[in-house]
Parts: sequence; structure tokens; C-alpha cells
Amino acid sequence: MELATISEVTKRYGISTRTLRYYEQIGLLTSLRKEDYAYRVYDGACCRRLSQILLLRKLRIPLKQIQSLLHDASAASAVAVFEKNIASLDEEISSLRTVRDILTRFVYELREKSGISLGAGLLEKPELLAMLMPLQKRRSKEEPTMTDLNQANANLTKLTDRDVRIVYLSPMTVAALHIMGATAENEGAGHIRALIEENGLVECFPQMRHFGFNHPDGTMPDMSDHGYERWISVPDDIQLASPFRKKHFDGGLYASYTIPMGAFEEWQYLYDWVEQSEKYELAPGDSERMHGCLEEHLNLVNNYILPPGDSTHQLDLLIPIRMK
Repeated sequence: MELATISEVTKRYGISTRTLRYYEQIGLLTSLRKEDYAYRVYDGACCRRLSQILLLRKLRIPLKQIQSLLHDASAASAVAVFEKNIASLDEEISSLRTVRDILTRFVYELREKSGISLGAGLLEKPELLAMLMPLQKRRSKEEPTMTDLNQANANLTKLTDRDVRIVYLSPMTVAALHIMGATAENEGAGHIRALIEENGLVECFPQMRHFGFNHPDGTMPDMSDHGYERWISVPDDIQLASPFRKKHFDGGLYASYTIPMGAFEEWQYLYDWVEQSEKYELAPGDSERMHGCLEEHLNLVNNYILPPGDSTHQLDLLIPIRMK
């Protein structure tokens, strides 16, 4: 095979030049320098190895495992890597099958046996609750129970290193708005909009960021002791009027995970990832202020223009971490 240029290789295998360069950077591939030629070239052996790498990636083999296979190409090593990935896939398939079986049972009950109207108020009907009761105990070996469903949910919602971003938040000046009450999270939008408009922040400070956190995290039944604080990053020299206070945020290292607005149960997924991480651990934080955790409202400038409650609203969940 003739030597191929980087553009020829990327076109032949349908990958980006960035991907090819990264594979070379981490030692998966080795290019050549052709005499009197300014660019790197790839020989037949390199292209065959690239074909193998791309096949393994389609089989969902992580790059770290591919590196280990290339350093130890023995059959025993390959079997160990493949079996580990098969076990992970089996767990995922089993969990999905559990969810599918329960949904299939519900569809059957609704269509064939219960006579429940599919109109408004379905979830409030006692008949539907009765359909859930068999999940409390196993009626046959094949039928899943609530325990099976809980385990399936835990398996399917477990975050991987690919899901979580490690980000550094720079120190910044913020305008802080603190509200107490049962609906503290939903209040304050008018104050935020007024702050942005009166100071022309969209034009003069488009890098502004919007954070929020429970402060304090209410425990009373009526949520009367519950509070929520919002931060908008602002220029250092800004003059603020009540109800805002100027504060300094020290920044730091955070584990970050994106959710759609409302999926707050996924905080637990991120906590579990940090607790199981081999590289990071929770950093100390203020117990009253969500232990230093933050919710960043993304795309603030665009969402400032969009109507309230827009379904595209996303949050970054942020947990303070440090290296172990």
C-alpha cells in the first residue's frame, strides 16, 4: 500500500483530522515523515491498525481499553477486555428488559383487562394503583418486581466519566438575590430581568452567568424555613440597589452534569459519581448553602429573550470537588 496523507486517510475512513491526531497523540497510531514532504503520512500497517481501532470503537470499547490491548495483544488480554464489556452490556440489556416488561404489562392491563378510561385523571384512578400492586411481590419467575425495577433504574441512571464534565469556575463578582419561602425558587425573575435591563448587561457584560442554590435547604413541613439564592455575575464596579447584594465568589473545581429544568432527582446521580470516583472527592462546603453545590442556568442571554417556562431551559448541576 502506498503512503497516504492525513486528508486521504480521514476521507477513506470517515473520521476527522482531530480524531486521527488524537489517536497518534495517545500512542494508538504512529505516522511517518516522508523525505522532502512537509506533511505526515501513514503506511499500510498504520491504516490496518486504524481499521482495528475504529471497529473496537463501534463495539463501544473505551480508548483506555484499546490502549491496553495494543500494549498486550495476547488472546487472554483481549478476552478479559471483551468479557468486561459484555458483562456491562448484559446489565444494561437486562435493566432495559425489566422496564420494557413492566410497561408491556401496563399496556396489556389498560387495553384488555381493566376497562380504565384513558381520559384525563388516569393517574388518579384507584384501578391504576391496583395494577401496581403485583410489583410488590413476585408472582412468577419471569415477572419483575419493584425491587427489580429499582435495580434497573439504578443501573440505567449510573453516570460514567463521559457524562460528567470537570470544570473550573473562575472567581467572579456576583449580584446576590436571597428569597425565603415555599416558592423561593420561582420568585425573583422580575428582579433579575430588571437588573439585566437597568444595567444593560446583555450588551456590556454578555459573559454574565446565572447560578442558584438552596439557602437554607428547608426542612419544615410548610417549607417556611426554605430559601433560594440567585447569583448573576456582574462587572466589579457595578452599583447595586436592594434587594441585591454584591458578593465575591471564589470559584473552584466542580463536577458538572447537565439536566433539563425539573429533573432535580438527578442530583443524586452526580453525587454517586463523585463518591465512586477514583480521582476526585467532595470538597468541603457550606452546609447551609447546599454544601457549596450550585445550579447554573445555562444560555442566560438567550433565555432572557425567550418566554418563561421555555422547554429548552437547561441547568448544569455543579458539585465542588478536589483531587484525592
